[in-house]
Amino acid sequence: MSEKQRNSAMGMMVLAILLVALNLRPAISSIGPMLEPIRADLNLSNSEVSLLTAIPVFCMGLFAPLAVLFGRKFGLKRSIAILLLVIGSFTLVRGFFPTYPVLLASAFLIGLAIAIISPLLSAMIKRDFPMRTAALIGVFSFGMGLGATLSSGLTGVFYTIADWPLAIASWSLLSVVAVVIWLRVEQPTEVKAVKTGIEEIVRVSPWKSKRAWYMLLFFGCQSALFFSMLTWLAPIAIEKGMSVLAAGGVLTLMAAVQIAGNISIPLFFNKFPNRLGWIITVLASGTLGILLLMFGSLAVIWVAAAFIGVALGGLFPIALLMPLDETSSADEANSWTAMTQSGGYIISAFMPLIIGIVYDQTGNHDITLIMFLVFIIFMVVFAVLLNKKSESIPQDLTEKNL
Repeated sequence: MSEKQRNSAMGMMVLAILLVALNLRPAISSIGPMLEPIRADLNLSNSEVSLLTAIPVFCMGLFAPLAVLFGRKFGLKRSIAILLLVIGSFTLVRGFFPTYPVLLASAFLIGLAIAIISPLLSAMIKRDFPMRTAALIGVFSFGMGLGATLSSGLTGVFYTIADWPLAIASWSLLSVVAVVIWLRVEQPTEVKAVKTGIEEIVRVSPWKSKRAWYMLLFFGCQSALFFSMLTWLAPIAIEKGMSVLAAGGVLTLMAAVQIAGNISIPLFFNKFPNRLGWIITVLASGTLGILLLMFGSLAVIWVAAAFIGVALGGLFPIALLMPLDETSSADEANSWTAMTQSGGYIISAFMPLIIGIVYDQTGNHDITLIMFLVFIIFMVVFAVLLNKKSESIPQDLTEKNL
């Protein structure tokens, strides 16, 4: 294969990864702007309608371990194609059968599919592109952030053209495009030559590793910070004196900076590979943003949102890379990623609700902001523990099998 053909194959794979990642958030985040129309049209309570966004996030944690079974049964590429079709089909069903039971069932099945795809895609990146893992994880996280932002912003526009069922069902088109490209992608030949025969190393369950548990808790804290900020940043800004429109702008700014961070920060990982240094840097940015929310003036909230966006933009790809850095095969990477995301998403699913309960009791967001700082402190602790290489089991096993 010529250099031009290799570059073309690599470009197609990057596009395919981006399109797969784009499908992992719209079915959830498109519901947010439509909560009130759905609630009013179906005569639901606030708690009933909130389940439409809570169930998928919980499923993303509960069913992530199934990625190991899917990967071994159907293979990584075929599994991802099947699950993309599940996401697209049940997103489309919402447009034709807009009832509450259908919305609940689709939320459950879409959450299940997303839970399984994410570890599988990380495992495929680990297997096929071991020298470009950080950059492609950046593409992966960028695609997820872009999908969430586009669906949050454009679903309201679609609603002005059609009713809410078609507005949320329209995102099913993304899966059609993704499946077509995904199935046509060829693995670059030079990547196949990189494989070394260490695929059959002794498997050690991540559930028995302290390092895997540290990763799980780190992932849970960063995910809890993300979902909590997504839910409560605008209300915090409003409490500080901002208008609803301005608070929405603050949230959009945070999301935009986060997306830029998702794609740009991982590009520097190969040149500056010190993960602990990056974690401390982005967490320092997040800490500064939270402190500005605590003590800054109204105008400073915009600056705070930008600093928080930098933190969120860096933390997610770092959390995705942790299991890949620790493992030496795609199967191991799949197992470790499934574990970390399983527990991590379950932790994060409850945090916005807990913050809401605390807010109901206190009437202000002072404790909310303190909780954000606690998340950051925990992440620093787990990052420092992970920086100690004394329990690097996969590395030891790899050396023995070479």
